[in-house]
Amino acid sequence: MTITVAGNKKEYEEGITVAALIEKEDIENAEYVTVTRNDEFVERANFDTTKLAEGDVIEFLYFMGGGAR
Repeated sequence: MTITVAGNKKEYEEGITVAALIEKEDIENAEYVTVTRNDEFVERANFDTTKLAEGDVIEFLYFMGGGAR
C-alpha cells in the first residue's frame, strides 16, 4: 500500500501500525515524537493498535519548549 510519510510517498505492507512505522522509519527520539494521521493526532497509547491504510498521510512532530527572555 502507498502512504505519505513526512511528505514522501512510500510503500509499506498492509496493516502496518504506527508503532511499526516509527521503527521502520528509524525515527530519532521516538519516545518524544507526536504522530498525526490525516491531520488528526494519534494517541501514544494507540500507536501499537492503530493500523494505517492506503492513502494515509503521516507526519512526525516534535514540540519544542522555549520562552521569551
